[in-house]
Amino acid sequence: MANRGQKRSDIVDQLPADKRACSSLDFRPSSSNSSIQTQINSSNSTFEGHDNDMETSSSASASGRSEGEGDKDPAYDSCDSDELGEPDRKNSLRDYHRRRFSGDYGKFKRIISVLTDVEPSGQLDALSELCELLSFCTENSISSLISDSLAPLLVKLAKNESNPDIMLLAIRAITYICDVFPRSSSFLVRHDAVPALCERLIAIEYLDVAEQCLQALEKISRDQPLACLQSGAVMAVLNYIDFFSTSIQRVALSTVLNVCKKSPSDCPLNFMEAVPILCNLLRYEDRQLVESVAACLINIVERISNSPEKLDEICQHGLIQQATYLIDLNSKTSIYRPVYTGLIGMLAKLASGSRVATKTLFELNISRILKDLLHGIPLPGMIDGNCDQVHEVLKLLNILLPTLGSNQDDQRRQILVNHPDLVQHFGFDILPTLIQVVNSGANTYVCYGCLSVINKLVYLSEPHMLVELLKDTKISSSLAGVFTLKDPHVLISALQIAEAVLQKLSDTFLNPFVKEGVFFAIDALITPEKGLDLTCPVQTSVQLSSESSQKSNEILRCLCYAFDTGQSPSSSEKESCKIEKDSVKNLAMEIGTKYFDSELNKSNKGMTIILQSLRTCSDALTDLVNLPLTYRDAYEEKLNCLVHQVMEKLNGRESISTFEFIESGIVNALVNYLSNGQYLRDKADELHDISSGIEKRFEAFTRLSLSLDDMPLSVLIQKLQCALSSVETFPVILSHLSKLRHSYATVPYGRCIKYPCLKVRFVKAEGETNLIDYTEDIMTVDPFSTMDTIGGFLWSKVSTKKDEHSRQSARSMRRKSSFRSRPDQVNIPEMQEAKGIFAAEEALRQTTSVEMTSLDEPDVDSVEQERHFSSEADSDMKTQIEGSETTSNFASGSRKSMINGHQPKSFSSEDSSLKLVFYLEERQLDQGLTLYQAILREKTRAGLGSFSNEKLWSQVYTLTYKTASNHEQNTQGSSVLDKVGRCEQRFPLFSTIVLSELSCDVEKSSPTYNIVFLLKSLEAMNRFKFHLIARERMNAFAEGKVNGLDSLKVGIFSSIPKSEFLNGKLTGKLEQQLRDRLAVSIGGLPSWCNQLMGSCPFLFSFEARYKYFHLALFGSSFYNNDNITSNSGPPNDRRSNFSILPRKKVLVCRNQILDSATKVMDRYASYKVAIEVEYEEEVGTGLGPTLEFYTLVSHALQESGLGMWREDNKSSKDEDNGTVVSRFGLFPRPWCSTLETSNGVQFSEVIKMFVLLGQVVAKALQDGRVMDISFSRAFYKLMLGQELGIYDIPSFDPELGRILIEFQALVSRKRFLDSVGGETSASMVDTCYYGTRIEDLCVVFTLPGYPDYLLSADADDKMVNMFNLEEYVSLVLDATLNAGILRQVEAFRSGFNQVFPIKYLQIFTEEELERLLCGERDSWDFNELLEKIKFDHGYTASSPPIINLLEILRQFNHEQRRAFLQFTTGAPHLPLGGLAALNPKLTIVRKHCSKWVDEDLPSVMTCANYLKLPPYSSKERMKEKLLYAITEGQGSFHLS
Repeated sequence: MANRGQKRSDIVDQLPADKRACSSLDFRPSSSNSSIQTQINSSNSTFEGHDNDMETSSSASASGRSEGEGDKDPAYDSCDSDELGEPDRKNSLRDYHRRRFSGDYGKFKRIISVLTDVEPSGQLDALSELCELLSFCTENSISSLISDSLAPLLVKLAKNESNPDIMLLAIRAITYICDVFPRSSSFLVRHDAVPALCERLIAIEYLDVAEQCLQALEKISRDQPLACLQSGAVMAVLNYIDFFSTSIQRVALSTVLNVCKKSPSDCPLNFMEAVPILCNLLRYEDRQLVESVAACLINIVERISNSPEKLDEICQHGLIQQATYLIDLNSKTSIYRPVYTGLIGMLAKLASGSRVATKTLFELNISRILKDLLHGIPLPGMIDGNCDQVHEVLKLLNILLPTLGSNQDDQRRQILVNHPDLVQHFGFDILPTLIQVVNSGANTYVCYGCLSVINKLVYLSEPHMLVELLKDTKISSSLAGVFTLKDPHVLISALQIAEAVLQKLSDTFLNPFVKEGVFFAIDALITPEKGLDLTCPVQTSVQLSSESSQKSNEILRCLCYAFDTGQSPSSSEKESCKIEKDSVKNLAMEIGTKYFDSELNKSNKGMTIILQSLRTCSDALTDLVNLPLTYRDAYEEKLNCLVHQVMEKLNGRESISTFEFIESGIVNALVNYLSNGQYLRDKADELHDISSGIEKRFEAFTRLSLSLDDMPLSVLIQKLQCALSSVETFPVILSHLSKLRHSYATVPYGRCIKYPCLKVRFVKAEGETNLIDYTEDIMTVDPFSTMDTIGGFLWSKVSTKKDEHSRQSARSMRRKSSFRSRPDQVNIPEMQEAKGIFAAEEALRQTTSVEMTSLDEPDVDSVEQERHFSSEADSDMKTQIEGSETTSNFASGSRKSMINGHQPKSFSSEDSSLKLVFYLEERQLDQGLTLYQAILREKTRAGLGSFSNEKLWSQVYTLTYKTASNHEQNTQGSSVLDKVGRCEQRFPLFSTIVLSELSCDVEKSSPTYNIVFLLKSLEAMNRFKFHLIARERMNAFAEGKVNGLDSLKVGIFSSIPKSEFLNGKLTGKLEQQLRDRLAVSIGGLPSWCNQLMGSCPFLFSFEARYKYFHLALFGSSFYNNDNITSNSGPPNDRRSNFSILPRKKVLVCRNQILDSATKVMDRYASYKVAIEVEYEEEVGTGLGPTLEFYTLVSHALQESGLGMWREDNKSSKDEDNGTVVSRFGLFPRPWCSTLETSNGVQFSEVIKMFVLLGQVVAKALQDGRVMDISFSRAFYKLMLGQELGIYDIPSFDPELGRILIEFQALVSRKRFLDSVGGETSASMVDTCYYGTRIEDLCVVFTLPGYPDYLLSADADDKMVNMFNLEEYVSLVLDATLNAGILRQVEAFRSGFNQVFPIKYLQIFTEEELERLLCGERDSWDFNELLEKIKFDHGYTASSPPIINLLEILRQFNHEQRRAFLQFTTGAPHLPLGGLAALNPKLTIVRKHCSKWVDEDLPSVMTCANYLKLPPYSSKERMKEKLLYAITEGQGSFHLS
């Protein structure tokens, strides 16, 4: 075979550039290999775009400008292009096409006449001209007449074997004309073009001709697949496929795929001879090639699925082995998800019709692969983007096992009978996983599929085998949970499993079934009035994603046929259900009579001994707690003994099932005990009297947990988590929209939105006289609009009092406010609206570069553009993140303080929106919810757990409006958290927890509410254990139970790990809900997500809460999902925020860093842009200089001369840079309200610095930056809106905290002695401070450490004594924790709120917030460094210089590690996620030195985390040069 590559190049060089590539991918912009490849390319384009975000030190940022200039106005509110001049443009375009067609037509006619000439040279020139003409013409330039005339000529010339050049160009022209004018393929087929091309392929004399034939056949196969099939094109393109390059192989496979997919289903089967070649191609490494081959084989198997002989034949070529390898999660080849799912479905079809396939799958240990697949799919609900995959896995599992009671699967049953070990191995792999899926809260469809497989496994297993299979599976508790479902299909399967287990292992499982509540559930099925409200619908709705394949969309509506392995039923059979009306009750009665007859006759049936014992204890505990307060103190010791007894029972030798735990009443009893009998009682007027009793309860319970080494408490928490997972019914509601479509929302703003609208009809309520009828019929409403926003829009339309104020209020609602706060104002905005999300997305799409801005010159245009962007991103419709159902408007102007626990109202001054209330189906809607949320809530309350998403958007909703009464106006704006906030100001922490209500829709009498309430109380007790222990010891000292102030010291104690309070099931549900783009974008999360996140964030993992926080800031438009698997971890890439935000480049002065930072933040704090820093007279820019900017600002804000921080005896000044260093963290320095200057520092400047600090901290969190500043735990608490007390002072000033606690103990001691008797000499000794009278301490009324801070007006003449000691302690606490720092904290919060609402942080703990802001430490172990660092360009992991470097890094101390990180990345701390989170990955390459290697220094590119390391001759020399570089090479950025 000759290679004509050089000659071909000579010819091709004469053609247009876009015609020189052989790959169809590069052929024309409109070309594509296949639909699958097109989807792959489009899906990957998003990720490829992120690669452009890497900067280098040489700063060529302007080169990235392509589709738009800098900060273009995203023009979010505009619809399509305006209509001005549209007719003229259309006429001009029509004239242009007419002239173009006329000119091209003449050229085609001339070329046709030349091609009829027999002179080869003339034909060659004409073909070249034809190819060039086809390169630039459009479909309108070619007519059917021209195409029909060209077809026979081109086919004839393609057969011209005497002149290869003419043959090549003729085939190329065929390719081009099919691409430009697809209808021409029919003319070519009519003139036998396909056989001619196949003949050239089979002959394969010239490689370039063969490649061109493949491309021509790919074009023709798109519209003429049958002709290609009949002409043998499949084998023609596959015969010599190994001779071609990968790109041409892809083209060949696209042809085969087109033929397989588009050929009529009833055409002859001509694919079987191609199967061996296709199976061999599955072994290739190219992903696109393998996907095309897999798609071909999937279609072939679909065609022959009704022929067992053909299926057996196809299995002989290794198809089963290759397919199982590809779907194995351990495989190195990753496949596009639809193809991946199709392979699983293909295996199901093979197993359904082929005995060979079934046996091979068992031998290949398919159960292990499918088990891994189920583990890799999010468990809760399991109906999201992976729904097709779940269906195919469950279907394959059901097919592999024979159908119960059917003779159709005799062959499959015979295989398992002859090889019982296969059943056992299959069961060991699959059974635990399926039970885990059922326990996780899987939806009805998935649950039924799992139970079907479990039922078959139990039926096929022998008793001795079944014992081993079920030994560690908790099958009893799983069945008990399944029986709470209402679907009859699920209930029948569960009953059949229970019956089979009892039939084979009655002695083993009878008692566990009673203990776990299976008996109770079966008894409830027999008598529904005692338990379940069972219904037996004819059909069961199965929700599927709109991204589902066609086959999955055709899943039968009735579960009876969902996993049917036989022929598809007829349409009439689809409508009928196999389950008869009383089947569930009859089967339950049969099981109860046969196996639980003895239990049915008992008076206390279903109650085990341990359950009776627990119920007795809980009843006794409840009775004692409910005694009147006057009698309760006498039984205090007995109360504690009962609690001790309950806790010991929980940790006893006999296990307690979840059913026993729930039914025993322990939860209610413990909640009642901790609340001192005040749980859910409305006694607001008596709170002062009962708060001390509640605090004592928590102190006693803490003391009890310490005496038992926390083990029973840990067991209690585990029991509560299991119970919560068992009883909770929080719904997961997914939109299932494949993509968001544009629509026009008339209400409330009248604009285009990039998501669907809801259709609403507004109707005036009957009897309403103050309003008029709304004249419009059906309105399109923005689903993300809150009800009070809609009410504000409607008020101006229906109010009879259309005064000027009403009109102004209506107009103000249309006006979008900027998200910008004044430094003296602390506002509390809530979550973003979807319009801001999409505006940000539009701005990101149009802003492909960064723009340099000098801080000394006003950037008017960019500021105005960004102000528009900001106003879009920060709307007046926000969903509360803290769980309240009241929505706040940040632009209201009402001054509210988070420290005071208040929340702003929706509108300023006289709120017009609250004059209207709305009703849907006679139920009042919450004004704070979005319309979408309100509708979801009403449908959920109505029990429509499987309502159709399509119907949700097409239905017209009738909203009844009327004027709100005064009561409705007062209650709508007041949430539970408002009441909690007010309580926090007056009462201790635990009283607040107990006396407040959880902000959730769950009924207060339900087990779910009680369990969550108890978990919240225990979590708070665990978090504040130090406070409780210290307070308990102080009370003991006051009452004389212990002597000496030394007894007040709290030693080291253990706490329950925070991970034990995490609920895996709820975390999974939340993550699944967050993956739903539409629900997050338009505030469509079910209300429980926001409510539990606000009131009980500890229930969710840090990763889930970080996603919630991230999506609250940026919206789901920037949340990427992988095509195959979903990453459950947080977006720990510190560049992730930077890459999704538009960038703004700023020029700063290194020597005036605070002034520069102030200018930067004043200009850009309130805008959703990521700043990118460049220093004056330096060339570096990008990530590294930006990170160093935050580090420099962090250090500058810690300077001792600023007067911002406490400088106590435990703090020190870093003499090198004059910064305050405290090993306990920074805490604001107290300033007296009457003091404006101290030590030359103006308090007004301090306030400005705290505003700047808040701005910088918030901007760092928003942009994903790391700061080098160490705040104290107490200051983090202030960030989170928590109150501080005397027990928080030791966290930042241990000495002062110890003294104040001791003074407070003396005050309590004196108060106790005064209450029991008069003053005696003994009492005077008891109130001495370590043997010294208070008066002799010579303490004055000034703040310790701050002599200029006077605590009282007469502080100079007033000494502290025993009688005013309480006043002194109170004044010191107020100065240290409240009045002295209030203005600084307010300023910090004000600056913070300019970037994003500080309340977003309240879902994190202090430790987690520190990780987010300051990064985290990573292990510097040798092996971990080896795994997390990339070696390239001359170095490998085994290179001697690399080994030396890793050993040096491992030996570095803390300061040297900080310096190394600062040198290589620009920040002295690692981001969230550690070394693994660096993006780009830390890379070490070989530096090529000019002369002496040992004299050169390492250099870095901080933007790319790129270290260039010379190959030093020794480890010692390397360490010397590296230390010199990281210590002396900082402070500037230059080219390296």
